Amino acid sequence: MNTKYIDLINQTFDFPQEEFTLEDKTLQFHDVDLMTLVETYGAPLKFTYLPQISANIQRAKGWFAKAMERNNYRGKYSYCYCTKSSHFKHVLNEALKNDIHIETSSAFDIDIVENLKKEGKLSNETFVLSNGFKRAQYVTNIARLINNGHKNCIPIIDNYEEIDLLSKEIEDQFNIGIRIASEEEPKFEFYTSRLGIGYKNIVPFYKNQIKNNKKVKLKMLHFFINTGIRDNAYYWNELSKCLKVYTSLKKICPSLDSLNIGGGFPIKNSLAFEFDYDYMVDEIINQIKLACEEEEVKVPHIFTEFGSFTVGESGGAIYEVLYQKQQNDREKWNMINSSFITTLPDTWAINKRFIMLPINRWHDTYERVLLGGLTCDSDDYYNSEQHMNAIYLPKYNKEKPLYIGFFNTGAYQETIGGFGGLQHCLIPSPKHILIDRDASGNLTTTLFSEQQKSEDLLKILGYDN
Repeated sequence: MNTKYIDLINQTFDFPQEEFTLEDKTLQFHDVDLMTLVETYGAPLKFTYLPQISANIQRAKGWFAKAMERNNYRGKYSYCYCTKSSHFKHVLNEALKNDIHIETSSAFDIDIVENLKKEGKLSNETFVLSNGFKRAQYVTNIARLINNGHKNCIPIIDNYEEIDLLSKEIEDQFNIGIRIASEEEPKFEFYTSRLGIGYKNIVPFYKNQIKNNKKVKLKMLHFFINTGIRDNAYYWNELSKCLKVYTSLKKICPSLDSLNIGGGFPIKNSLAFEFDYDYMVDEIINQIKLACEEEEVKVPHIFTEFGSFTVGESGGAIYEVLYQKQQNDREKWNMINSSFITTLPDTWAINKRFIMLPINRWHDTYERVLLGGLTCDSDDYYNSEQHMNAIYLPKYNKEKPLYIGFFNTGAYQETIGGFGGLQHCLIPSPKHILIDRDASGNLTTTLFSEQQKSEDLLKILGYDN
């Protein structure tokens, strides 16, 4: 009988896969021996496999280059990294090896940009697209960056007052973009995004505040929908509406030459994940070209702002199963030595699912379980995988430790979880390991941060007096 965990995976998925393989009965991730990582650093731990950041950037650049060539598209493509996905320096350092640009969301992002400029990792030629609602400090920081010579900083206008606020602090003429307030899917909790300016209001806004304003020049229209880039009627309909605005605006605004289609590429969240990136990029480029040809306007340069796609697939978390609790006739709870709420907050906040696999014991028999975290919160659990309504893992055995990994967790989890700060029930943040390859392709590991100590938490709480 096929009763081993490896049998279950082989029956359910096409396995092994590009990033997941088995060697000596333990899981490898991009040829990283995860059990060796555990034996070296212990568990729980989080890790970042840095080469995957560059790999995904180059994948996207390749798709857009091919699509533009196939469609004889005469515009340029610029890849921007959405910093809010992960602000860490090791992430930015890796991403910036790939001739990319930056998208910012708040005031302190500009401080990061200025820090990277001092180190020579960004230049005045780098586009800095400043999105988000702009409070006073954000306006001041954007103005400082532009006044110091960074003319390729383009604030994306989010509301009707921002042009006046920016004009008061920016000394010379500056470029701007306008964000479209997209309409959300019918099943969404609201009809129109709080971000940006409505479709019908953009041309009047241009005529009233920008056309005769010698201080500002409109360069970019920004389009993004909350559900991301998907091959469905909703996405194509919203893109079509965006292109109608672009072509209408282009006819009366010669300086407009760029279309930012935002982010939203999905990342792998299951071994059964399928998404035809090549087709989607090709069809987007084709639709933009057709719309412009029909209205007899020049095609725009294309910008994207991929965040999760850039960094998500580089991250992972490893836990040890501490104990199993049989709570009734059917439910077995495997308790991990950390917390889902604190280390993978999206599993709790938005029911997000990541790839979950055991690190060891693949040749043992398996059982159906629930996974529970250490906090005394009833919501601290992870109860199913996207491809099935249950979790199956090698059977719990007190004498044979079981380690489990969550993969493609590299976007948002540290910042939402409050890296370095207080955690729910004072569960400490785990240590974090950076994995890279040297010039010869050999794997290297570096300890980025230690697991939090009680002293760290007590100091935050004011008990160190």
